[in-house]
Amino acid sequence: MRYLLSSFCLLFIACGSYSKKHDFQIVKSLNSRIRNSYFSDESKDYVYKANITVYDNDFSGIFIVKKIGEANHRIVFTTEMGNKVFDFSFIDDTFKVNNIIEDMNKALLINILKKDFTVLVKEKTTVIKSYSLQDTLVYETVILNKKYFYFKTQQLNKILRVASGKEKVTFLFSEINDTIAHQINIRHSNIKLNINLKLIN
Repeated sequence: MRYLLSSFCLLFIACGSYSKKHDFQIVKSLNSRIRNSYFSDESKDYVYKANITVYDNDFSGIFIVKKIGEANHRIVFTTEMGNKVFDFSFIDDTFKVNNIIEDMNKALLINILKKDFTVLVKEKTTVIKSYSLQDTLVYETVILNKKYFYFKTQQLNKILRVASGKEKVTFLFSEINDTIAHQINIRHSNIKLNINLKLIN
């Protein structure tokens, strides 16, 4: 009986919410939406030197994000010689694969990239709850039926996808100048997928 009670206690703790585990303090916020401005300028081509590691495969090249219109982005990843690795379109809530190489043309991987890049370019997201963590404001959101936390000090510097109280995907934005993040890292904790971007223009 004692062992059973201990097991239930451990299960309860393990299933606790991420916000409680990390001592987030609920705050009232006037913001009904959190804004990600890093790919919001239609006049710019956002060009990054990219390294993408998928399981045991490494892909290096040029990663380009272009805002074409309201809630309309195009993401293209090419080799340095100009050969396309993938080409995706995001329009409102729709996603289209324009092109992808055979080595990456796997339904599971495409779905993961769809989720990651939707979060990367989505400008306005509805806030469910607001928290404070020391000098950081944290906003809880849902995108594509997945829970995310946006961390903001002066600028948005981190996004976490969380499931079962655990971090699944981490987006880190650094070397931020106004509305441009010069360094972006997307790291998955449960699969071997890392995306590193460094601005080159």
